[in-house]
Amino acid sequence: MSAGIIKRSVAIAGHRTSVSLEEPFWDELKRIAAQRGLSINALIADIDARRARTNLSSAIRLEILDDLKRNAHH
Repeated sequence: MSAGIIKRSVAIAGHRTSVSLEEPFWDELKRIAAQRGLSINALIADIDARRARTNLSSAIRLEILDDLKRNAHH
């Protein structure tokens, strides 16, 4: 499994920004978005709106971790 960082451009609240995540995190983000019936941009925008004082990439990783923990307990 490659863990290289991949930078992607996303649109949040009408502006473009880039997000850098390792490939496995992008894979999980796609899975979560599909499960929730959202586009990746919409999911990232939701995470962005709820994040505290952390950077966006970290907030995304934490969201993925929370999702994996929730699914592990079901």
